[in-house]
Amino acid sequence: MSIKYYSTNGKSESVSFKDALIKGLAPDGGLYMPDSLPTFSFLDFKQMQSMNYAEIAYKVAKKVLGEEINHTDLAWITTDAYNYDVPLEMVTDDTYVLRLDRGPTASFKDFAARMMGRLMQYFLKQENRKMLILTATSGDTGSAVASAFYGLDNIEVVVLYPEKEVSERQRKQMTTLHKNITVLALDGKFDDCQALVKQAFNDRDLDVLPLSSANSINIGRLIPQSIYYFYAYSKLVKNPGTDKIIFSVPSGNFGNLMGGLLAKKMGLPVEKFVISTNDNNEVPTYFKTGKYSTIVPSRECISSAMNVGHPSNMARIISLYGGVMDEHGNISKSPDIQSLNKDMFATFVSDDDTKETIKKVWKTYGAMLEPHGAVAWKGLTDYIQANVDNNCIKVVLETAHPSKFPNEIIELIDIDPILAPALEGLDKLEEIILTNKNNYADFKDFLLSKYKK
Repeated sequence: MSIKYYSTNGKSESVSFKDALIKGLAPDGGLYMPDSLPTFSFLDFKQMQSMNYAEIAYKVAKKVLGEEINHTDLAWITTDAYNYDVPLEMVTDDTYVLRLDRGPTASFKDFAARMMGRLMQYFLKQENRKMLILTATSGDTGSAVASAFYGLDNIEVVVLYPEKEVSERQRKQMTTLHKNITVLALDGKFDDCQALVKQAFNDRDLDVLPLSSANSINIGRLIPQSIYYFYAYSKLVKNPGTDKIIFSVPSGNFGNLMGGLLAKKMGLPVEKFVISTNDNNEVPTYFKTGKYSTIVPSRECISSAMNVGHPSNMARIISLYGGVMDEHGNISKSPDIQSLNKDMFATFVSDDDTKETIKKVWKTYGAMLEPHGAVAWKGLTDYIQANVDNNCIKVVLETAHPSKFPNEIIELIDIDPILAPALEGLDKLEEIILTNKNNYADFKDFLLSKYKK
């Protein structure tokens, strides 16, 4: 039987993967979640040991998508989407850095955006439909989505970003593409950008526009993100299917973590997910106290892509553990807190500790971390200090290339990181940036005037 996708708000009809992908957000304002998932066996994990990344991606996606997509087309999509290296760098005998920064925008968001864009284009072409993608970004999502969807015939993209909270290189990766990519600078926070996007989806006046999202509110982002957990596991453990593994995940909007939780739900033997946030610590506080409060406005930290005061994907995490949270962060049914804490260890890391970690890891091991990876490393350190007897393989997710943050790296370790190939030549390209007030009426007027046919 094919998997159906329900809304976390519980007031919309369940839909197919194709419909969940195209819709982005459920009509009741909730997020789509699979009502079931396939499970992977010992033999599956054994087979993955000899597979490359694209082959593992095909194996996982085929089980999840079933007959919704032609398997020959799916094999082409995964091969085309994942045509770059995915290094696992050994730092100590049992600790590795999974460098998710070798894609076309030097960010882990490439893993989700490239496959998602190709899947969306596949389904749209089948029905000869057009789509307008609205995406909010705190840094890397915008550039990854812009790159993945750039030049696609059936899709227009509008990216909103907080004007003062992305690095220059992150901005230029979005604003120098043009064609079907439009970029709006907002005088506000990421949460403001995300709120405008969500409001647009719930505005019936905009039903005249074929809207969807490429943020991690879209389930099409999360299925691809589950794949690199399978990949890391299959390449590192000696006894696949029985040995367990620990992942430390730098977390902002929690799509990255949600991909891992889906992998665990599919049978990946994960001992623990370490949730590592910056000073936007609403989730670690919830794990500790059982009380969830959004942070408004979100706190500005050097790990800028994680400056999120209310992660959208918390609604999915709460749902996965039997609870109900609406889009505003109100919990009407509590999840199984005991199971949450069994599967996850939540901690937060200050900017000072982030900087100190970058220096210490470089000095001790010669491994270069950027701010987000440093948050994950420090989070893992916190976990190990609280669980000294654990002998699992440990993996820290590095989510962006250090050369995206040259000022911080130079200041802390006095080395200018080698420029990622994806960032070469950006300074010579023309930027086109539009501005939008932190005001929904203005955003709505812009969408209708530019895209209403």
